[in-house]
Amino acid sequence: MSLIITDECINCDVCEPECPNEAISQGDEIYVIDPSKCTECVGHFDDPQCQQVCPVDCIPLDPNFKETEEQLMEKYLTLTGQL
Repeated sequence: MSLIITDECINCDVCEPECPNEAISQGDEIYVIDPSKCTECVGHFDDPQCQQVCPVDCIPLDPNFKETEEQLMEKYLTLTGQL
């Protein structure tokens, strides 16, 4: 699955630079995650880095974008030009 930032986001700016795929950007009111770029850090790290640094724990899995570990790895390989 991709991750999603909920409306509990306090716009603290710590998640955006942590994303290795540049999937996080400032939205109209809160930060947003582009599901086409989010790999939950598969291929880069063991755990999603945005979740690790979020002080308000507002970055859960997005139930609208269910993906397997294999699909996330394929997305990672595509995004990094290895596929």
